[in-house]
Amino acid sequence: MSRAPFQVLVLPYRILQDGQLVYAIFRRAGGDYWQGIAGGGEDGESPLEAAKREVFEEAGINQSSHFLKLDSVATVPVVDVCGFEWGPDVLVIPEYCFGVKVEREELRMSKEHTSFKWADYETAGRELHWDSNRNALWELDYRLSR
Repeated sequence: MSRAPFQVLVLPYRILQDGQLVYAIFRRAGGDYWQGIAGGGEDGESPLEAAKREVFEEAGINQSSHFLKLDSVATVPVVDVCGFEWGPDVLVIPEYCFGVKVEREELRMSKEHTSFKWADYETAGRELHWDSNRNALWELDYRLSR
């Protein structure tokens, strides 16, 4: 499959027995920074389908889990993602954001990450590298806390 001109960002979350929200963040292999699960769409996939595939590939999260589409959308330069696959006039592509509720399953890591951790909102917000990740985290936390 060839790559579709969009990215997805997915923030896994859990609600602990005491009601506390925690978020999984991942240390990127080769980048040495923290982020949510991110990846590109493939031809014919919707952003939600891409999000479900990415969370399964990168963390082993069940694709039938509850996904929450966020309003947060960012744009990313194609040179930071995959180069100029769609011609010289496509300079930025959208990044669609989702939250995914993780119930019982243990997360596993793909080769794209060196580690992951569960963190509260403040800790995750401090450690996430990308502004788009912090913005999506804020929206997700706000929606879940209301």
